Amino acid sequence: MNHPARSTDPSTSHEAANRVVASGKQRAQQATTESAVRRHPGLTSMKLAEVTGLDRYMLARRLPELAKEGRVWRGPKVLCPISETSACTWWPVAPGSNFTLAV
Repeated sequence: MNHPARSTDPSTSHEAANRVVASGKQRAQQATTESAVRRHPGLTSMKLAEVTGLDRYMLARRLPELAKEGRVWRGPKVLCPISETSACTWWPVAPGSNFTLAV
């Protein structure tokens, strides 16, 4: 399980991260995020938030965690239709395909 605070973050962030992990909230958010990527593959996090109603910042935290665990992968960048800036896309990993993917 990824610890959701960086080593350079203040102690308050580490305390909050410990609460999120201990409560099971991180795992639940990861499951929700992974499911959203499976239902809507190839979207930016901002577009994924729009189509699912999930919090964009929660998605932005959980997607890299899932990528690190090999549960989703970061795809090629595209012009995000929401922000109109370049952003990466997010894709599900096929069952049994937990190898490192790169574009």
